[in-house]
Amino acid sequence: MNKTRAFKRLYKDYTKKYIGKILLAAMFSILVAGSTSATAWLLDPAIEKIFLNKDQTLILIIPAAIIIAFATKGISLYLAKLLMINVSEEVKKLIQIDMLKSFIKADSEIIENKHSGNYISNLNFDVNQITRMLADAFLSIFKDGLTLIGLLIVMFSQNWKLSLIAIVMIPLASITAKILGKRMNKVSTQAQEKSGDLNRYLIDLFKNHKIIKIFQRENYETNRSEVFVNNLKEKSEKISAVYIRSTPVMEVLTGIMIAILIFYSGKLIFNEELAINNFFSFLAAMMLAYQPVKTLTKVNVAIEQGLAAAKRIIPIIDTENQIKENSNSKNLIFSEGNIAFDKVNFSYKSNLENKVLKNISLKFLGGKMTALVGHSGSGKSTILNMIPRIYLPNNGNIEIDGQNIGEINLASLRKEISIVDQNTTLFDDTVMNNIKYAKPEATDDEVFAAANLAMCKEFIDNLDEGYQTMIGENGVKLSGGEKQRLSIARAFLKKSKIILLDEATASLDSETEDKIQKALNELTNNKTTIVIAHRLSTILNSDNIYVVDNGKIIDSGNHENLLINSAAYKNFYERQIKKQ
Repeated sequence: MNKTRAFKRLYKDYTKKYIGKILLAAMFSILVAGSTSATAWLLDPAIEKIFLNKDQTLILIIPAAIIIAFATKGISLYLAKLLMINVSEEVKKLIQIDMLKSFIKADSEIIENKHSGNYISNLNFDVNQITRMLADAFLSIFKDGLTLIGLLIVMFSQNWKLSLIAIVMIPLASITAKILGKRMNKVSTQAQEKSGDLNRYLIDLFKNHKIIKIFQRENYETNRSEVFVNNLKEKSEKISAVYIRSTPVMEVLTGIMIAILIFYSGKLIFNEELAINNFFSFLAAMMLAYQPVKTLTKVNVAIEQGLAAAKRIIPIIDTENQIKENSNSKNLIFSEGNIAFDKVNFSYKSNLENKVLKNISLKFLGGKMTALVGHSGSGKSTILNMIPRIYLPNNGNIEIDGQNIGEINLASLRKEISIVDQNTTLFDDTVMNNIKYAKPEATDDEVFAAANLAMCKEFIDNLDEGYQTMIGENGVKLSGGEKQRLSIARAFLKKSKIILLDEATASLDSETEDKIQKALNELTNNKTTIVIAHRLSTILNSDNIYVVDNGKIIDSGNHENLLINSAAYKNFYERQIKKQ
């Protein structure tokens, strides 16, 4: 995406709806320009009438006019800035909402392939660059551009010869701005990358703080943190250095210009081609013009930063998901709950050559419990995740009651599925809201019933505020078993017809597992249930067991049959017995 397309998208999707406020800010900018120009022009009659001609009739009028001009400038500038701040913050809000929508709806594989720290950097660092471009750069174009035009008119009205010499500075300043803008584009991109690196490191630091302490790596991580912070500092410093690089250039150009003008003005005054009052009015206008010229040289830099950020953000917003919601397609008609995989292959986009599933064909009977066993990395969890279409097969079909799940309404499919994962995911919210997440419209009594079924009541009653206790980030205030039970309570509350259990009792002690197993038996009664488990108790209860190895189904049958006919299963079973 080039800068022109990025600019058009920002205008069309975000800025256009606030064009009224932008135009009103432009009108106030006209008042700023007019009042600034009037201040310079008023020096002409002030010097001529009051100081040279000693005309007392204007001794109150001109000072009053100057006060009015400055007051008009101050109020108009304030209102213009206020409007543009409002516009920029509204645009910032809309962009961040669209980015968050994109994150939320993105395919899991897209999220997994980009570190969350980079997303955070895009959401904060890049969006702030766009905000700054709108709030500062665009207002400067209106305010300082119009002010410069007004002051040039005053300058030419006083003496066109001096004015021609003075405007030589403008193209020189433009060249400086263009050079700095190119440099800023590169540096701001590097700074965003370093901001992402720091965010990634910060997230890892929070996740792994216990590991850091156990392995006594505090000093090592302190040194690493200094590297990340220093890298960002260096890039931020470069941005600031580039941003102010125009200052010495402009100071030198202005000094040279003033020196030339004073020399030439002296010649004109000696030859009586320029009056002293015209000279001071011209000089005031030129000195006042210095600030807008200086500011306008930095505008290009800010715009380059903003457009560079937009080029990084817009592709994220435009991310096209492979998994379609199919909102206009027919809903899943659930009857028996039979699930069938037909010659399914799957590879992650990041590693297409490595097939995770290889021509898998299997059936999960409705109302029955089916187990998947095998070594870690054999493809069991991938099979589970393909049923709610978290992942899509590269080829092959998956059907529920004869309906291709790739062609039905996604919401109707996921409505019928609950999952209890070994990696329990909880929110930094109350116990009540974490359970209710599965069914927001549920009553408190329904939540209590689900919690009781999942054996949560005992530990919830012991919490300081019961169901209103905040559990911390990802349930940090709860034990592994307690978090797992909350996850199971969510599944109870949803009352879906397909239950996916991925090591659902992995974090539980033997006593709690026995209780949970009874609850799970009730949860899965007459439900299509697929279980991944290493615990024998779950496997023995299964109506059918598939043995998965290296992305293939190598054996299937019930426990007794597999013990006789499957060497791989028998080996798995015997290793489990030894562990007990």
